[in-house]
Amino acid sequence: MKLVTAVASLLFSALVHAQAWPSKPIKYIVPFAPGGTTDILGRMVANGLSAALGQPVVVDNKPGQAGSIGSAELARAAPDGYTIGGGTISSHAINASLYSRLPYDPIKDFAPITMLATLPNMLIVHPSVNANSVRELVELLKANPNKYSFGSAGNGTSQHISGELFKIMTGTQMQHIPYKGSGPMIPDLLAGTIQLSFENITTAYPQVKGGRLKALAVTSAKRSFVAPDVPAMAEAGLAGYDISSWQAMFAPAGTPKEIVARLHGETAKILRSPENQKKLAELGLDAGGMAPEELTALIRAEIPKLGKVVRDSGAKVD
Repeated sequence: MKLVTAVASLLFSALVHAQAWPSKPIKYIVPFAPGGTTDILGRMVANGLSAALGQPVVVDNKPGQAGSIGSAELARAAPDGYTIGGGTISSHAINASLYSRLPYDPIKDFAPITMLATLPNMLIVHPSVNANSVRELVELLKANPNKYSFGSAGNGTSQHISGELFKIMTGTQMQHIPYKGSGPMIPDLLAGTIQLSFENITTAYPQVKGGRLKALAVTSAKRSFVAPDVPAMAEAGLAGYDISSWQAMFAPAGTPKEIVARLHGETAKILRSPENQKKLAELGLDAGGMAPEELTALIRAEIPKLGKVVRDSGAKVD
C-alpha cells in the first residue's frame, strides 16, 4: 500500500510540475557561433516560444567541436524543461563516428523534440578561383594537390563531411580549415584566405546573389528551390553524391513527456506561421515539425550512414 501511495504521489507531483511549467525563464543552447543557420533558427524558435509560453527563452551560444561542447552542456542539464537547445546533423550524427570520446550519447542522452528544418549545402568558391563548374574545379584541384583549402563551421559539421565526400568521389586533395561556426568562416572566404566551402545554403547564397562568391553546385540529390539555377552534384558529374543538412531541437533525456509534447506542439506552430514560412523559404530551408519519435528514427539511421563517410575519408578528431 505504501508503495502504491508513493508511486501515486510521484505521478501527481510530476503532473503538477508539468502543468505549472514554465514558471521561470528557459535557456536555449545554440551549439554554434552567432550568425549561422543553427543560430538563426534558434533565435526564431526562442522568440516564438517566449510569446507562446509567457516566459523569456534566452539564447546562449556555446560553440566548438562541431556542436559537441553545447550539446554536452545540454545533455548534463537538469531534465526539467528549463534548458533546451538546437542540435544538428553534426552534433547528433556525424560526431558519433568522428570523435573517439564524445562526451554524450546522441541517442540516450537527449529527448528529441522536433526537426526544425532541412537544407542542402552549397559548393561556393572565391572569385579568384579559376573554375566556373564542378568539372573545372576538379581539374584545378587535381593539377594542384593541397594548394587550395576549404573552410567549414568545424570538424564534423555537414560542411566538413560534404568536403570529405567530395574529395573521396573526385580523388582530389584539399586542406580542411575548421572554424567555430559559419559566422567566422565566411569573412575569411570573402577575403580569399580560404578558397572554397561547402556551406549551408542559408549563409552561402546571399553572398552568391551579392556577387561576392561563385556557386558551383548544391550538395542535395536535387536542385534547391531557392537557387534553381545552381545544379545538384549529380548533375555536375558526381552521381550518388547527396548530403543534406538538418537542424533539430532537443531537451535532456528524462524531461517529462508532457513538457516535450508542449514544446513540440508550440514549435510546430512557430514553424508553420506564415511569417516564419516566408523567412524559412527565403533562407532556402524546408520547415520541419516532425514528431519526436520520427526524429529519433532519423538519427538512428543517419549515424551509421554518415559514419561510413567519416571512416572512408579517414577523418578523426580527438
